[in-house]
Amino acid sequence: MSSMVRVLVVDDEHSMQEFLEIFLRSEGYEVETAGDVQSATLHVENDDFDIVISDMQMPDGTGLDVLHATHEHSPETVVIMITAFASTENAIAAMKDGAYDYITKPFQVDELRIVIEKAIEKKLLSSENRRLRTELRIQARERSIIGSSRPMQRVFEFVNQVAATRANVLISGESGTGKEMVARAIHENGDRRDNAFVALNCAAIPENLLESELFGHIKGAFTGAVQNKVGLFELADGGTLFLDEVGELSLPIQVKLLRAIQEKTFRPVGGTADRLVDVRIVAATNRCLEDEVAAGRFREDLYYRVNVIEIVLPALRERTDDIPLLVAHFIDKYSRELTKQIEGFTSEAMDCLLGYQFPGNVRELENVVERAVALTTSPRMELEALPPALLSPASPAKSTQIPAEGINLEEVVNDFERTLLAEALRGAGGVKKRAAKLLGVSFRSFRYRLEKLGLDRSESD
Repeated sequence: MSSMVRVLVVDDEHSMQEFLEIFLRSEGYEVETAGDVQSATLHVENDDFDIVISDMQMPDGTGLDVLHATHEHSPETVVIMITAFASTENAIAAMKDGAYDYITKPFQVDELRIVIEKAIEKKLLSSENRRLRTELRIQARERSIIGSSRPMQRVFEFVNQVAATRANVLISGESGTGKEMVARAIHENGDRRDNAFVALNCAAIPENLLESELFGHIKGAFTGAVQNKVGLFELADGGTLFLDEVGELSLPIQVKLLRAIQEKTFRPVGGTADRLVDVRIVAATNRCLEDEVAAGRFREDLYYRVNVIEIVLPALRERTDDIPLLVAHFIDKYSRELTKQIEGFTSEAMDCLLGYQFPGNVRELENVVERAVALTTSPRMELEALPPALLSPASPAKSTQIPAEGINLEEVVNDFERTLLAEALRGAGGVKKRAAKLLGVSFRSFRYRLEKLGLDRSESD
């Protein structure tokens, strides 16, 4: 254990006090001792402790007095009571008043060791949850979802409806459309808002570490596991776990994730017992998971578990009415960060932004505005402040040759797919099921592609 963990031992028996001090120091803890309630109170008033271990019987009071003094001066400190076997009702009363646990004399050192390790784990978990809640409050304005266009109004309405339920949610859409922001909005508008929102990019963690990241591990479970690790499922207990790029999970991890969702339990790597957990899953993907299921890369049973309710986010080119609002927001954000007085873009520069397709969506727009604010020296940003890609966008669909400056592959593929979908709709007389059959895809997959590429506004589109 880390020497940073500090323990206060409170016991009027000098021999017990000395034994606990020697034992705890051998376990790697920093230890202070007190022999009565008054001395213990002075310690918690003037010092910081992670854990207080107190006997119930004191010459000037009881362990309950130590408990109350600790909670008054240091609410985050975990209190463990020691009591004689015949007085367990006192320890139970202490637990009702907020003690973490109790042990009865005589006790085995292994019993004490386990109780302390669990207490430390609880404290770390509580601290992490508080940190995450504070971070959510601080960043709330920065991550607010911006948009007044009809597609975004539909998203807002859906978020409000979904937030009130306990159902798992799948958010789909192109990269950069704001899937994590929508996931946070669902969390913050629901009854889990006071608990943790924990996010994981499934593509950012090596596969051999992903199970430990999700479920934690026990000390010694594998080479390098030098101490217990709390997994994200446990950190998100009572709150929301956001799994971004869930389509990147390997099949073995998908099996373990499915079990955790179905059974509401998980087992840390190297552990021997299951742990109960209450977590709402919000997943996100820029892939069509139905196609992944058909290809055997994503489990069908997991697909239906994470996709109880689906929210499809529009691409930025499908909500161009929102571009001026987003631009104003990002200008305000980066002007404050860079301490500049920026009024906005010139009309020519704004026209250029409105005419661009933004394959990187809102994330790309934010990058463009940040770059422009950083480079400009005048109150209004000119065309020259925009990146070359916006000033002379490539039109590679007209040629199979790749120009020297390169192309945007995602945009080319989307344009080609959009053309095929529109042709299929025309060939099928606007009947979507017939058009899906012409392209050899399922109706759900065809509908998803229409929504993704902005062709779902009407049959004639």
